[in-house]
Amino acid sequence: MNVCENWEPESPELTNTQLSLKENIMTQQKQKTMIFKSAIVMVGVALITWTGIVGASPASDSEGLIELTGSFDVVPTGRIGTNIGDEAPNIIMNNPKGKKMKLSDLRGSIVLIDFWASWCGPCRRENVNVVKAYEKYSKAKFKNADGFEIFSISLDSKVSSWESAIKKDGLKWDYHVSDLKKWQNEAAAMYGVSSIPMSFLLDENGIVVAKDLRGFELHRHIDKFVKSLK
Repeated sequence: MNVCENWEPESPELTNTQLSLKENIMTQQKQKTMIFKSAIVMVGVALITWTGIVGASPASDSEGLIELTGSFDVVPTGRIGTNIGDEAPNIIMNNPKGKKMKLSDLRGSIVLIDFWASWCGPCRRENVNVVKAYEKYSKAKFKNADGFEIFSISLDSKVSSWESAIKKDGLKWDYHVSDLKKWQNEAAAMYGVSSIPMSFLLDENGIVVAKDLRGFELHRHIDKFVKSLK
């Protein structure tokens, strides 16, 4: 098993009213799907027509066209949320010593938000990779960011277990927080976390640029922001 999941009991049987409501919702969804498919057909026809027009243009007229490479920067949505392009919600929680730590204090740096727990085997195994990333990028020079930081949020319920895992796994960064509520952790609820390990990568402006990164993928995404490694 590669993740630790939050178990939730099965929902009770639906009442007749709930079944009727569910059927109405499904009918509406089917209608929306049919409308969406029709729209796709219309767009396809328009694209074919447009392509024909462009193809008929002289070569000299196409010199100013932009070539699409398939590699795009994340476009900010202007919303606060956890989807790609959203501004990550601020997190304020205590560290093991009871001091309040704020995610917003790291604005200006590339930040990895890492949800984990001492009792989660997959998390402890992934910690090896997270430590390597910290050692690799904590002293790197970035194109637009001040540096690289990790903001770790533990879903533990005991400070002793939490601190022991931090020490044993060599998690040497400063930002470790938890409210000791395990799966009822407020930050986990705010970020929609239902399994761990779970991560969110933020750019220097606090925008979510990637999520659920592990192994090589974590390094590959951070590399995009690096100017040089020391």
